[in-house]
Amino acid sequence: MAETHVLFVEDDDVIREATQLALERDGFVVTAMPDGLAGLEAFRADRPDIALLDVMVPGLDGVSLCRRIRDESTVPVIMLSARADSIDVVLGLEAGADDYVTKPFDGAVLVARIRAVLRRFGHASGPGRAGGASAEQADAAEAVLRFGDLEVDTEGMEVRKGGENVALTPTEMRLLLEFSHAPGTVLSRDRLLERVWDYGWGGDTRVVDVHVQRLRGKIGQDRIETVRGFGYKLRG
Repeated sequence: MAETHVLFVEDDDVIREATQLALERDGFVVTAMPDGLAGLEAFRADRPDIALLDVMVPGLDGVSLCRRIRDESTVPVIMLSARADSIDVVLGLEAGADDYVTKPFDGAVLVARIRAVLRRFGHASGPGRAGGASAEQADAAEAVLRFGDLEVDTEGMEVRKGGENVALTPTEMRLLLEFSHAPGTVLSRDRLLERVWDYGWGGDTRVVDVHVQRLRGKIGQDRIETVRGFGYKLRG
């Protein structure tokens, strides 16, 4: 099995070196950079499997770096923030980050979050297609779900709105699939955290809210309805 390559951008020497050692002990290959510009160069040169970006780094801050990465790739991004209530958390998610971890963090918790993100990205290619060509043909009609002018191809992992392709990140695609498989059903934030983000424990629901807003911006503001006090549902 190929080793997982992590890009880690952190300007604090102690945190950078200690975290790099902890990740390497868990079997990751780590490229650690002290500033955002060096991190962007390393990303373009190495094409890592996942990026860990501290929000406050010199040269090019973590949010701007995340935005640059997202312009070029759907590689998973985890932001690192010193304060859980910081606006930087929301800014990072809005820039395209898939998750965030608050500093100071336990090394084991960080590794668990990295593995959770990688697991769901590994599943982003969709369900297995065992059963041969005939089974695929039989299921082809059911593979494309339609909601007004929105089409969700659950096999090809493609989305079209009004016949035009819509580019989604893997996290956005998984979120849309959860809604698509239960149209009209209210899905709570906790359920979405568990199913999309692979959280086996309570997480920050801002992750869900920001990704819903990003998804709405791509498939239509009115397509996903907010049910106050309960969650969200996809309009059929």
